[in-house]
Amino acid sequence: MQARKRYLLVSICGIIVLLLYLTSHRPNQDGDFHTLLSVSRGFLDHDDLKDESDLQPAPRHRRETETRFKGANRTQCRMETCFNYTKCVHGFKVHIYPSQEKISTSYSKILSVIRDSKYYTSDPAKACVFILSIDTLDRDALNTLGVESYVKFIQMQLRMLPLWNNGQNHILFNLYSGTWPDYTEDLGFDPGQAILAKASIPDSSFRPNFDISLPLFHKELAAKGGEKGSLSANTIPPGRKYMLVFKGKRYLAGIGSDTRNSLYHIHNSKDIILLTTCKHGKGWKALSDERCPVDNANYDM
Repeated sequence: MQARKRYLLVSICGIIVLLLYLTSHRPNQDGDFHTLLSVSRGFLDHDDLKDESDLQPAPRHRRETETRFKGANRTQCRMETCFNYTKCVHGFKVHIYPSQEKISTSYSKILSVIRDSKYYTSDPAKACVFILSIDTLDRDALNTLGVESYVKFIQMQLRMLPLWNNGQNHILFNLYSGTWPDYTEDLGFDPGQAILAKASIPDSSFRPNFDISLPLFHKELAAKGGEKGSLSANTIPPGRKYMLVFKGKRYLAGIGSDTRNSLYHIHNSKDIILLTTCKHGKGWKALSDERCPVDNANYDM
């Protein structure tokens, strides 16, 4: 009985001593913590506690994020949802990526006009909007009329751009998309959240207050200036030799063929000149009609 009391008394005394020791040696926030850091300096730097570089998404998650705006989701883009206004604190400044490869004459003119404007900046940190140096004007893979601007593997090149960010605050220029005979809205790559400055864009694809509708222009169109306009208050119609001029493809079948095949009705070889060619696509000869030889000859003159 006496032995049990002695063991109990010793145990209580041991617990009291342990509590007193822990209380008197409690680590404080600035003292013992920094002592611990100094001991482990070779393994963990204090700045590492604030470094989140290892917390980036996994590659699979990044791919899912990059494709989030494909299909139906991309059509929902508006300025308030797919444009980052915080990048515009320096005003409306436009940055063009450094040129890496040959581009078409038409795209070169577009980039030259932007570089010569007051909105251009060579500093990407000050840019509100970004323009690719990759030529995206012609996305018709079957174009055989000498246009050299169809660029392959654009999706791969976009992934390598550090500022791409799924196209946010980027503007892509495009004149031709898809290919014969359907000419669907297929650019051959995912534009993500980029604004499309595009010709012949259908209502079903156009995003109001976001995309930009462009006219289809010829590569020989002057980038700047031109002749002084001849229209004045007393000269209607204007005193020019030609009232309407068009030169392009006939589209023997598919989207646009009905309109293009009817242009010859108003062609008069005087003030209305409408020249079309049937040479488009690998199988154009199988679809050619009786007018194709004449049309092709006039087009090639």
